[in-house]
Amino acid sequence: MRRVVITGMGVFASTGKDVESFFCNLCHAKSGIGRIRQFDPSSLSVQIAAEVAGYNPEEYFPSKRLDLLDRFSQFSLIAASQTMKSSGLEVREEECGRFGAVIGSGMGGAQGLDHGYHELYAKQATRLHPFTIPKIMHSAPVSQVCMEYGAQGPSFSTATACSSAGHAIGEAFHLVKFGLADMMLAGGADSPITYGMMRSWESVRVLATGNGGDPSRACRPFSADREGMVIGEGAALLLLEEIEHARRRGADIWAEIVGFGMTSDAGHITQPTVAGPARAIRIALDEAGVNPEEVDYINAHGTGTRLNDPIETQVVKEVFRDHARRLCISSTKSMHGHVMGATGAVELAATVLAVRRGVIPPTANYTEPDPECDLDVVPNEARSQPVNIAISNSFAFGGLNAVLLVRKAN
Repeated sequence: MRRVVITGMGVFASTGKDVESFFCNLCHAKSGIGRIRQFDPSSLSVQIAAEVAGYNPEEYFPSKRLDLLDRFSQFSLIAASQTMKSSGLEVREEECGRFGAVIGSGMGGAQGLDHGYHELYAKQATRLHPFTIPKIMHSAPVSQVCMEYGAQGPSFSTATACSSAGHAIGEAFHLVKFGLADMMLAGGADSPITYGMMRSWESVRVLATGNGGDPSRACRPFSADREGMVIGEGAALLLLEEIEHARRRGADIWAEIVGFGMTSDAGHITQPTVAGPARAIRIALDEAGVNPEEVDYINAHGTGTRLNDPIETQVVKEVFRDHARRLCISSTKSMHGHVMGATGAVELAATVLAVRRGVIPPTANYTEPDPECDLDVVPNEARSQPVNIAISNSFAFGGLNAVLLVRKAN
C-alpha cells in the first residue's frame, strides 16, 4: 500500500497568518480571541470571536479578483500559496491529472450570503451581484485553488460541519494511498463571523460570552469554569504526497499520515455520543497498525462547552484505557477558537508541528480542574517532549466524526 506524507503546510488564522507565527503563538498560549471588529456587535449578547486581525484583502488580491472571492476563498488561496511555497512543489504539465484538492467548509460563503440578504431585505435590492452564487457555494475555495495551481485530478469540497476539514484531509489521504492521485492539497476554510451567523449561534446557547473579563481568556476547554466555545475564522491547507514522489524531488517531509477514521453517531443532532467518536479513533488506529499505547498526543476537539469536554474525556478513556492517563491531550481552540469547517485542518497543522518539533501546545486559560475532565490536558504551558504518534479529533454537530493519525517522519 502506498505511503502518504505531508510535504507542505499553510495556515491563516487568528493566532497567526503563517505557520511559524501560528505555532509560536500557540506555544506561548497567546490567544487570537477578542471583540468583533468586522461589524458593530453591540446589540449581540456574544460580542467576541477569533478573527484574523488586521486583514486587508487588497494587500493580497487585486480589486477585480475580489469580486469573485468570498472571504473564505481568500483565506484558502492565501493558505494554498503558503503550502505550495513551503513544499517546493512544481507540478509538471503531465502531472496535473494526478494532482487534486479537497477543501472543507462548514458554513460556505457566509460573508457573501449575509451581504446578499442585507441587500435584498434591508435595502430592497432588485438584483444581486452576478457572481454571488460562484462566491458563496461551498466548493468555491477548491475551484479557486485548482484554477490557481492547475490541479486537474480528483477535486471536491466537503461539508460536515465542524468535521469538514478532517473529512477533506482523510479523503485526500485515501485518494493518494489507493493510487488515484499522487499529490493533493487538502484542508478547510471558513469565515462565519457575520451578524446573521452570530445571531444564529447565540440561539444554540453554546457560546462563551466573555462578559466582564478578558475576551482572550473566554474559551477554557476542560476547565471546571468553562462557559462555551468561541467562533473563529481562517484556513489551513496541507500538501499530501505519495512518499516516493516526494523523495524523488528531495522534498522535506513534515510527517506521515497513517490512519483515518470516520463514523456517524446516528444519534442526536447536537449531542455527541461516546461510541461514535471512539469507533472513529479505533478505525484510525487499525488502519495505521498502531496500538493505543503507542500514541503520545491527542489534539482534542475540545470546544470548551459543558457537554463536549467530559464526553471527549470519556471517549479517550474508552479507547485508551490505562494509557489515557499517560497521554498528553490539549485543545488549541482555547486560542484560535472554533474555526468551524476549517478547524480540523488548523488543528492538524498544530498536531503535525507538535510531532515535527517535539513541542506540545497547551490548553490555554485552564484555571480549575473538573473531575469529569481528569486527564492531562497540558494546562497553560507548552511541553517539550518527543511526539512520535499523534491524533487529531474532529467531532461535528450531527454526530459526524473524523479522526486523523500522524507519525513522525522517518
